[in-house]
Amino acid sequence: MSIYSELILDHYQHPRNFGKIDRPTKTAKVSNPLCGDEVELCVKIAKGKVVEAKFKGKGCAISIASSSMLTQYIKNKSELELKNLDKEFMIKMLGIELGVNRIKCALLPLEALKKL
Repeated sequence: MSIYSELILDHYQHPRNFGKIDRPTKTAKVSNPLCGDEVELCVKIAKGKVVEAKFKGKGCAISIASSSMLTQYIKNKSELELKNLDKEFMIKMLGIELGVNRIKCALLPLEALKKL
């Protein structure tokens, strides 16, 4: 049985919010040198809330799916709410067991978010 849930595979095969934002408020790019995954996250913020979020990048199913899911989640969230997101949130959002080699992949978009 695969470690990837249907939700993960759906977000990997059909990533939401993939692309770039024209004139984003903030952008951050991160990479995982161990596996080559790269994620660039950009957001547009208005009145202290995320009004648009998109990502670009390449990588495994976990990093792409977690980027897709995170960009969906953070829309309409305040900057304070973004600061409170952590490793446990990401793992719960993905809903699968992750080994030590995959945890970095899952946390890559969160790392980018924290750099914004």
